[in-house]
Amino acid sequence: MPTTDAEVERVRELVAAIPPGRVATYGDIAAAAGLSTPRTVGWIMRTDSADLPWHRVLRANGTPAPHLAHRQLAELIAEGCPVRDGRVDLRRARFAFPAT
Repeated sequence: MPTTDAEVERVRELVAAIPPGRVATYGDIAAAAGLSTPRTVGWIMRTDSADLPWHRVLRANGTPAPHLAHRQLAELIAEGCPVRDGRVDLRRARFAFPAT
């Protein structure tokens, strides 16, 4: 099933809402947007996130995508996000989206 414009906009809204120093996983965003899979969030982020705080979106284990790791972790550290050994401490930095 194709991704709708409304789903793309919802994901964009959620990513834009993550404050500095906090993060969310692809799965967190998918759940908040009512999507069936985090892969849809990944696809949206790859195709439509240049103007968003993309660096605040991580994999479920708190790590960035390998090809973005250095840049993404540097941006998160600059925002005060707790990072250790290439991984964000999700217990401390995970953003809880408000229920809608």
